[in-house]
Amino acid sequence: MSGSTLIMVALAGIFLLLFLVIRTKLHAFVALLLVSLLVGIAAGMPLNEVITSIQNGMGGTLGFVAVVVGLGAMFGKMLEVSGGAERLAATMISKFGEDKAQWALGVTGFIVAIPVFFDVGFIILVPIVYGLARKTGKSLLHYGIPLLAGLAVTHSFIPPTPGPIAVAELVGAELGWVILFGVIAGVPAMILAGPVFGRFIGKRIHIEIPDYMEIEQKEYDKDLPSFGMITSLILIPLVLILLNTLSGVLLEEGNMLREILTFLGHPFVALTIATLLTFYLLGTKRGYSRQEVQDIATKALEPAGIIILVTGAGGVFKQVLIDSGVGDVLGDMMGDSALPPIVLAFLIATAVRVAQGSATVAMVTAAGLITPLLEMIGMTGPALGLIVISIASGATVLSHVNDSGFWLVNRYFGMDVKDTLKSWTVMETIIGLTGFVVVLIISFFI
Repeated sequence: MSGSTLIMVALAGIFLLLFLVIRTKLHAFVALLLVSLLVGIAAGMPLNEVITSIQNGMGGTLGFVAVVVGLGAMFGKMLEVSGGAERLAATMISKFGEDKAQWALGVTGFIVAIPVFFDVGFIILVPIVYGLARKTGKSLLHYGIPLLAGLAVTHSFIPPTPGPIAVAELVGAELGWVILFGVIAGVPAMILAGPVFGRFIGKRIHIEIPDYMEIEQKEYDKDLPSFGMITSLILIPLVLILLNTLSGVLLEEGNMLREILTFLGHPFVALTIATLLTFYLLGTKRGYSRQEVQDIATKALEPAGIIILVTGAGGVFKQVLIDSGVGDVLGDMMGDSALPPIVLAFLIATAVRVAQGSATVAMVTAAGLITPLLEMIGMTGPALGLIVISIASGATVLSHVNDSGFWLVNRYFGMDVKDTLKSWTVMETIIGLTGFVVVLIISFFI
């Protein structure tokens, strides 16, 4: 089959995927599997090889992603039920002072979203935003945008959140580099989209607490876990994974310390250690029975399961593209482009994000499309970490009415669509563009 025909097959597959997700509302997991099947058949693959590609794509991706996302979800659920997120927020606000509460909320969101899903973190912490707005008379956006920016940045950029985990696995990037570049890109993104933009938009759009929201006044007492314990539990897996990556760069092969750090810093081991510590320190030690801890962990896997399956289907799509030969043609076509891979990755993710709304689908689709090019040019190491953040940035920008996050914020803040576009959509776009600019600058030096 000619290269031009294979390109047409790939484009038709992408348009069909968007049609199925947007127009027919078919679940992304089923849509990705169906499109993968049809692309493989249309590209002329033998039918038994199409099935083999699907099996290999799903198994190869989930062998890593399922373990990491599953452990991360249980870790985050224990933090949620123990009151760890509230403790972080209360301590930050008391340390920063109410006059710098915007910064406190931005930093709190940034830390909380490492183990806790974005929407859960927002729902837990939004009463604090309500309380500050009522006390000061300022717009909800003055405090809400910094919190949302902190949550959104980490949700998109820093493992073990599912998005960057999925993209890292699909493109073959080390998590240590992804964490490092995610933090480097994420901090300025959080500052610009959070306290800076929050102060700006809060003066222009005055939003009060919606009447239909039941305001729960929370008293932060001594029963909450300590600030030091919560921050330590969150940092343990990140530090171990980073040490693993750095030891591979700084220590020679065969060095005993390098072998130990490589083992402890593997995401499987690092997250297992952190999760077991949360079970004990935030669970049994604080009065939960072993059965209750088990029930909490089981409950955590319900939302994680959907993310794991969609990511696995993204792996199937990537594998079919590669095995059918479409990937090679796509890689050649992209390679002939004057644009560097980091820019292409951003633009592909942005296009899919705007078209269908889901950041996860945008990430796995962009990763599947760009991987053949990365393999063709032999990109490795830190450069792949930059590609992950570039894709994550593109999958963050221009959130609008087809994104569930848009409506979550719209309802909790009682805004109309126009004001949600002016606040939430602009905030998300600032995050994505800042992250992209930072990794693009870093790419000139790597």
